[in-house]
Amino acid sequence: MKKYVAEMIGTMVLVLMGCGAAVFAGAGQPFDSVGTLGVAFAFGLSVIAMAYGIGSISGCHINPAITLGVFLSGRMSGKDAGMYMLFQVIGAVIGSSILWFLAKDSGSITTLTGANGFAQGQMGVAFVAETVFTFIFVLVVLGVTAKNGLNKFAGLAIGLTLVLIHIVCIPITGTSVNPARSIGPAIFEGGTALSQLWLFIVAPLLGAAIAAFVWKGITIEEEKRDMA
Repeated sequence: MKKYVAEMIGTMVLVLMGCGAAVFAGAGQPFDSVGTLGVAFAFGLSVIAMAYGIGSISGCHINPAITLGVFLSGRMSGKDAGMYMLFQVIGAVIGSSILWFLAKDSGSITTLTGANGFAQGQMGVAFVAETVFTFIFVLVVLGVTAKNGLNKFAGLAIGLTLVLIHIVCIPITGTSVNPARSIGPAIFEGGTALSQLWLFIVAPLLGAAIAAFVWKGITIEEEKRDMA
């Protein structure tokens, strides 16, 4: 149960900090807007902080897509994978509820929870973007957390990869690559966010599955283990 609670807390922090940066960047404030780069770093730094904060407890997935990739690569059981995903979603809902409370009177010109979305007629573009960028993200995660990977720097590599992905993908979908991160805000946002939510669940999970399949095909992790 400790690792499930850790995943819940980690996902709550990711949503609160990452989506919070997006929400308050559009609110009246005494400082300039943090902009796309600031939001990208907010998400990436949240992952880095949680990776070193709860990584020793749960591995710090805080993302159902990562959990699916880890499961399909044979590194965790189906039971653990299902419980990880459940608690990640719960954490995202908690983070979104806190953010909604903090932002409801802020006058933000963005959505009050940082919900994902795509413009009318751009569904295909959004689907491809979320699939491809999740594939890249999960492939990096599987690589740096492998037994022959750069484990000490895993949190840093994963966080910076998420920054890079956000820089490119924010203008397209607001960047999800994480179904839990999309579910929490959409519940509070409603409307269009809920109607488009399916894409931000299906595409990231598809990207993660492809990443696991590709990783198992190209990894030399098992070969080195056999040699040892």
